Amino acid sequence: MKLPGPDHPITITANPKRVRVTADGVVIAETTHALTLKEASYPAVQYLPRQDANMALLARTERTTHCPYKGDASYYSIKANGKTLDNAIWTYETPFPAMTEITGHLAFYPDKVKIEEVA
Repeated sequence: MKLPGPDHPITITANPKRVRVTADGVVIAETTHALTLKEASYPAVQYLPRQDANMALLARTERTTHCPYKGDASYYSIKANGKTLDNAIWTYETPFPAMTEITGHLAFYPDKVKIEEVA
């Protein structure tokens, strides 16, 4: 486990805007409680509360990955309009202590879904 710091900063802030995630025109998640995670030089990632996602469209996969700063990630595929987007979502169910704010949140790969801030 590594702690964020000057050499690898991570910030988590509440996004004041409504965030909507769609796949093939189907709303997968929509919330006014998204968290924006900024990590080092990576693009910012929106983490949406699980309760604001249509979990009926998601299927857990066997994929797992490890981040030395956040912990172990689990993955979900999206099933919408007869299509499956494999491993399109990741989540840290038990993140490391410094990242507990993202517990119960889902993050989406922007190359697999449309993530937009709406009025």
